[in-house]
Amino acid sequence: MSRSQHRWMFGACLFAAAVGAHAADPVMTWPSGWAVEVVSPEGQAASVSRQRAVKNDAAGNPLMVMELTMTTVETGHQVNLPGVLLEMRKSVQKDFAQGGYQSVCNKIHEASLSRLPALETTCTITENGRHVLSQTLVAAVDAEKAYVLSYAGQAQAYKDSAEEISAARNSLQL
Repeated sequence: MSRSQHRWMFGACLFAAAVGAHAADPVMTWPSGWAVEVVSPEGQAASVSRQRAVKNDAAGNPLMVMELTMTTVETGHQVNLPGVLLEMRKSVQKDFAQGGYQSVCNKIHEASLSRLPALETTCTITENGRHVLSQTLVAAVDAEKAYVLSYAGQAQAYKDSAEEISAARNSLQL
């Protein structure tokens, strides 16, 4: 996997909503064998929680990345979920284009994320007509928090990991 692919798999999905008080982190049962970490970048507000799991090949190279971001929403702030997801999708496509890749994303559609109604889109990333990566973005919001689940991986790994992704997603407790 190229450095560009690796960078965008890890960083494609930070949901920036208005900041409020810190809240309990979401709970997810990550797939067995994936390396799990809590991400705490410098300068990140205490009201943002990020968890990441990486599935590596035998040589330690990432095949799949799943990341869950929770941001506390300021009291009274109305999050435009379709607009936010559209901007995230555009950002992913722009970033891949800058790396020389082409991407096609399906229409943003209704989905669920734990107990919440959500919106979802999946992008297929190609290089010279060859499918190399897939990335899914799922976003949901309630009165107090906004959530984004992103998962991306090499084309075959993404397909092979479908059951693990589904199980992890179904385990999510917000």
